[in-house]
Amino acid sequence: MTPLISKWHRELELFSAVKPLLILEGNVLDQCRYPVEGSIPEDSLVSLPEYLNGYLSDNGYEQIVFYSNLVGFMNPYAPDMLTAFARKNGCEVKSGAIPAEFKGNGQQTAPNIIRRAMSQTAAATAVVMELASHYIITPERMDQHDVNSFNLLMQSAMSSATVRTPMGKRQNLLILLVSKLNDLPTWFYLNNPLCKTIRIEAPDREERKRLISGKAWPTFFDATVYRTDMPFYDAHPEELSRLREKFVGLTEGLTFTELDAMRHLSKKEQTPIRDLCTIVDLYKYGIKENPWANLSMDSLRSAKADFEKRIKGQDAALERTLDVVKRAVTGMNGLSSSTAKPKGVLFYAGPTGVGKTETAKALAEKLFGDESACIRFDMSEYAQPHSDQKLMGAPPGYVGYEAGGQLTNAIKKNPFAIVLFDEIEKAHSSILDKFLQILEDGRLTDGQGNTVYFSETIIIFTSNLGMYVKDEFGHRYQNVTMEMNYPEVEKRLRQAVEDHFKLELGRPEILNRIGENIVVFDFIRQEAGQAILKAQVNKIIRRLEEQKHIRLTITDEAYQELAAEALADLSNGGRGVGNQVEALLINPLSRWLFDHAVVSDAEVTIEHFDVHLRPACVRCRVGKEEECHE
Repeated sequence: MTPLISKWHRELELFSAVKPLLILEGNVLDQCRYPVEGSIPEDSLVSLPEYLNGYLSDNGYEQIVFYSNLVGFMNPYAPDMLTAFARKNGCEVKSGAIPAEFKGNGQQTAPNIIRRAMSQTAAATAVVMELASHYIITPERMDQHDVNSFNLLMQSAMSSATVRTPMGKRQNLLILLVSKLNDLPTWFYLNNPLCKTIRIEAPDREERKRLISGKAWPTFFDATVYRTDMPFYDAHPEELSRLREKFVGLTEGLTFTELDAMRHLSKKEQTPIRDLCTIVDLYKYGIKENPWANLSMDSLRSAKADFEKRIKGQDAALERTLDVVKRAVTGMNGLSSSTAKPKGVLFYAGPTGVGKTETAKALAEKLFGDESACIRFDMSEYAQPHSDQKLMGAPPGYVGYEAGGQLTNAIKKNPFAIVLFDEIEKAHSSILDKFLQILEDGRLTDGQGNTVYFSETIIIFTSNLGMYVKDEFGHRYQNVTMEMNYPEVEKRLRQAVEDHFKLELGRPEILNRIGENIVVFDFIRQEAGQAILKAQVNKIIRRLEEQKHIRLTITDEAYQELAAEALADLSNGGRGVGNQVEALLINPLSRWLFDHAVVSDAEVTIEHFDVHLRPACVRCRVGKEEECHE
């Protein structure tokens, strides 16, 4: 297998020959895969300090030491090098280290020892300063001793000598390891011709694939499991390739340390090779059973009919929604992009009260067996500039840091969910940047530094965008009306949504993440209104029977009178019909039952409504007594 060498390693090879000061930033606390055979076996996972010790040793450096402001100078990988370093720089080794403070004026402070080591020509020397950004409080709060110490480090780089070795000339090196570059004083590295910053990223797809395909592959499994399962995959290499590709996709964004933890977890759980990908769920969410894997195909085949019992008049929207769900269930959502992304993304546009939120709840119940799996956020509550802290958690030092974020806490508690962002256009624009990370990477880091994964969720945005638009003079006018047919409504609303993100917000990248998943809901037309009214009246009749043992009957004539009034104006959609049923039937009927002391065990018939749509002729039978109340 040909060596796979990461970008940062190639930069290290290139710039260690020409720059005396290197700053490695980013993923410095992770393990690293050693890319070539040398003092460290090829493809081994080791810490970055051990990696650097192996690399520098293989390239002729005779003295390699690591500095920590807590311990001093040390080299746990090659103690003899530390002894030689101490001897040549006038230091003393105590308990396996050379104690040295970072700041101060003495000759035995770390910067002065480093300056002497960098200027000598007796032995090619490399000093690696671990957690270098932790030596000061912040770059903005440096006292004179801090400034002097970094000035000495800069002088060390300026006085770096070149040393002859059996492998050729080598320049003495000073290497700083930092998680964030801006934790160092800007003047130390910015426009400094002696310095090169090298960023270490989390392992990319090819590196993760190399790990799962190389020498580490057998170590993911218990020895007995490996001997039992592997013959099948030796005979079916295409199945093995498919399994590895899926694992690589599911682990996007994870570090080598996390992959190594999965390796140990898989072996401990005695996971069969075919179930390797379940370890990703176990590691991320603490569960082994994935609800997506347990969905019944028969249940999904009946989903549209089940949805239509709750959502009326939205055939096209329901069809589009179920297409996204079927793609997620069949695993097709990861074929053209990252499998770490959410299972699906939907943008519901359309008039108010037509079933957008209800569809999300129905989807949660169908997929996860409970409406509570629909986690709803009313985005009108997140309209202020710092509202993103409510969702993702406040940063360290700010009020609310301990509580975490509302969104991140909810997903940590229930990673298998429908996440509904209602009326997304009302959210502050700063929140949109967070949505980009969720939609693209399927994960989010909260204020406490914990990573939350959205790869098992469906993200739904709802919006009333496009119902009203502005003319060239800034006056609002109605963009779509009930007189328009559905294709015209769909065309206009989709265009309005696209214009909002592209022209008004200037954020076409968000629209690109949503893709073609803009689902337009139609107006509630007369036929759908009749169905909604009938469903709501039947629900009232059923609940009265179940809860009060009151059998309510509405005559055809009375029902037609109720329908004529309740369906006269459908501009407020199904919610408007519900409001009318409450005002015209539930409230007056409740008042009538209370006034006539009808509590339970009765038969009530509404025969007529008067012009004010209150029950005008009600016949009631309680036991054997029958009364007619005009």
